[in-house]
Amino acid sequence: MSENRTEVLTGAAVLAVALGFLIWAGQGAGLTRPAGEYELRASFRSVEGVTVGSDVRLAGVKVGTVTALDLNPQTFFADAKVALKKEVLLPTDSAILISSDGLLGGAFVEILPGGSPDNLSPGDEIEDTQGAVSVISLMMKFVDGDSSDSEEAAQ
Repeated sequence: MSENRTEVLTGAAVLAVALGFLIWAGQGAGLTRPAGEYELRASFRSVEGVTVGSDVRLAGVKVGTVTALDLNPQTFFADAKVALKKEVLLPTDSAILISSDGLLGGAFVEILPGGSPDNLSPGDEIEDTQGAVSVISLMMKFVDGDSSDSEEAAQ
């Protein structure tokens, strides 16, 4: 009888740990939104490197996460939804852009606050956006610009 009791208690402990892990993983992936957050929208030309669950940062501090990414079939832009902490009130003229952690690092969403006295409300859209910049495109422009400069100097 004590063997059955031990097996039942062990099984219950394993299930409790598994459930706790699933809840923790869901929060980390941005599948659940903690209380105390509000959502804003933005439309980007490119969200390369950003996924659901990516950080949203203000002055380098994480203030939220990306909760949804969808393609708008009318504009062919990427529509993003971001959840921000309730205490982070953004002016209506704030900008949002895709930034890189470094040359080989991942991407995150950065917010640049504006100076308006009015704040964005939950569900509002941030209209001043800048999409991801392709590192390869920048390198190609640098290489092309470098070769044309040297040709002009030779003439």
